[in-house]
Amino acid sequence: MISFLDLKAINAQYRDELIQACARVIDSGWYIQGAEVKAFEQEFADYCGTKHCIGVANGLDALILVLRAWKEMGKLKDGDEVIVPANTYIASILAITENHLRPVLVEPDPATYNISPENIRAAITDKTKAIVAVHLYGQLADMPEIMNIANKHDLLVLEDSAQAHGAAINGKKAGNWGHASGFSFYPGKNLGALGDAGAVTTNNDELAQTIRVLGNYGSNKKYENLYQGVNSRLDEMQAAMLRVKLRYLDSETKRRREIAATYADGINNPAILLPVSSIDVSRGLEHHAFHLFVVRTGQRDCLQQYLSNVGIQTMIHYPIAPHNQKAYSRVFSGHFDTTESIHSEVLSLPVSSVMSGSDVAFVIDACNAYRG
Repeated sequence: MISFLDLKAINAQYRDELIQACARVIDSGWYIQGAEVKAFEQEFADYCGTKHCIGVANGLDALILVLRAWKEMGKLKDGDEVIVPANTYIASILAITENHLRPVLVEPDPATYNISPENIRAAITDKTKAIVAVHLYGQLADMPEIMNIANKHDLLVLEDSAQAHGAAINGKKAGNWGHASGFSFYPGKNLGALGDAGAVTTNNDELAQTIRVLGNYGSNKKYENLYQGVNSRLDEMQAAMLRVKLRYLDSETKRRREIAATYADGINNPAILLPVSSIDVSRGLEHHAFHLFVVRTGQRDCLQQYLSNVGIQTMIHYPIAPHNQKAYSRVFSGHFDTTESIHSEVLSLPVSSVMSGSDVAFVIDACNAYRG
């Protein structure tokens, strides 16, 4: 069986270094907000090209804390509207409603699946105060145009970069386009910890400090609390793991891009729609980290079963759109036709740095042999 994502094999490549990092933390005697977190924050900020990186407990907290900090800073208030793509993972929307803000769902570009700048423009009202730009599947949204819109209307932009570590447009990486960005280091991400972990990147000093305080019980000095904060801190052990894996992120991403290019060149079954780049392909694939390689077909369930039968594990990201989830049954009404069509037809093929050339060729041959 070709695994969708073999985390054991991925981490086995760095086993000795990971064990050394664990031992370094154990032997330090300092397990919360120590040297490893501080070092990782600097290293990841440097990687993204940002002034600040603040480690937090997970990717959802990263998004929640940015919006919460903007409220504490007086930039947002309860009931303000936040534009967000309708076809995102539910975490993007949970962060908005957790802060008593109103999510305004907009349809994506049907070709790239990323939020449509045209639809953003159409959704802006006098209550709109922010945009959550999700880099779905690892491909950067059209950030130059989104930032033009935001600047014109004085809107805050929060990048949801949970799937896009290292993706860039013209050399400017995810996490350095908006006013802030939330990252997830869930084990299955391109930069994955060995447990839950997340971070916020920003170039704004006040925002960085506010998030840091909010995530530490609202305290900037022991036993003194500025805000009614939460406990959301990057774990010292996970920071040490991430420092090891960050060194290999670019090489792993390069391999993902190679696999994606091979899939794109090799899969020619007319029943399978391949992903389309939103950026001129002559610029290369820097804009896409290929966290996922997502194809689309009206025969999704049949294709998935067929691939499973021949020994290829696939996944569906995501089977139910957020507006159709029970959790939001009283929040959203109506239909989002493009989003619902995407969610009923997408299928993620395996793509990871540990796939062999023969594995990739087998997936291509199986897709081309499929007849429904």
